[in-house]
Amino acid sequence: MKMNVMEIMACIPHRYPFLLIDGVEIEEAGKRAVGFKNVTINEPFFQGHFPQEPVMPGVLILEALAQVGAVLLLNEPDYKGKTAYFAGVDQARFRRKVVPGDVLRLEIEITKLRRSFGAGKGVATVNGEKAAEAEILFAIS
Repeated sequence: MKMNVMEIMACIPHRYPFLLIDGVEIEEAGKRAVGFKNVTINEPFFQGHFPQEPVMPGVLILEALAQVGAVLLLNEPDYKGKTAYFAGVDQARFRRKVVPGDVLRLEIEITKLRRSFGAGKGVATVNGEKAAEAEILFAIS
């Protein structure tokens, strides 16, 4: 199931300038999804990070992964109308810079889910090259 920005905004409360994903494809309902972000020089964070060498902040890459995970879960009937909150990050690693012009591919797989708490493994890539990876912990209420 492919979702555009309008469908994404129906699932999660994020809006510009903090909606960090442009599309999501749910590959396995409640289990696995892939999203993408077209990184452009117009992103507000590039004004200060860094003006001479624009680099997408690593924490925003992790946030984008978390947003894909939130869309994946909040699209499920049991969680519709709820909000997913970032609860923690483990094993985060950054492997390459993400710069304007890159298309960030954001893969998330839910590895644990117990009612209102869970975890997912996220991997962000650019042109098949790993940019970041982490285990993302979340709470739903």
